Amino acid sequence: MRVAIAGAGNVGLFIANDLHATGNQVQLIEQNPDVVARADIAEGVEVVVADACEVSSLRGAGLERCDVVVAATGDDEDNLVISLLAKQEFGVPRVIARVNHPENEWLFNENWGVDLSVSTPHLITALVEEAVSVGRLVRILQFEGGNVRLVELTLADDAPVIDRAIKDLDIPRDATIVAVLRREHVVMPRGDTIFEAGDEVLAMVTADSEEDVRRILAGD
Repeated sequence: MRVAIAGAGNVGLFIANDLHATGNQVQLIEQNPDVVARADIAEGVEVVVADACEVSSLRGAGLERCDVVVAATGDDEDNLVISLLAKQEFGVPRVIARVNHPENEWLFNENWGVDLSVSTPHLITALVEEAVSVGRLVRILQFEGGNVRLVELTLADDAPVIDRAIKDLDIPRDATIVAVLRREHVVMPRGDTIFEAGDEVLAMVTADSEEDVRRILAGD
């Protein structure tokens, strides 16, 4: 997989080195040569000193050959511009953008070419809630500007789905159970999978089906 990462700060650099270590072809784009000079970049990572907000720079970097673009700079405006150019000008299949300021998260949607946005404060909040909540639906990740969500719910002892199979539940057509975490093991869900108390259920839902899934799993 060929991945282009805009921004050679701590976040972008870590992503580049980590992806390269797992066998991906990685390109790191950074406009400040001093940042590049100081960075501990893994051997084999391609480095392009250029402004990722400029079409000509991205064309010179061959962005049209990338499978994924990650906009990981420390500036939300730059990340939005990079995402839009990657999607509209170069047709990159998957664009992931870093959200630096949580109040800007609503901007990071398909209108700006963003397939997936990552807001660290919101992700930490979700993980904290997931760690302490039973019977409460917690949003882990959002896709397509929040229209599609990965959610998690830990089943309480009195949850209505205990001892019932997935095939017997009226799961909405625009939602699906994607995994069940049970006693530190992952259960890949099938129609005959039986829910147990304490199961952590991961589901992909839409904004319209989220409440129905919560009611089915947790009750009223």
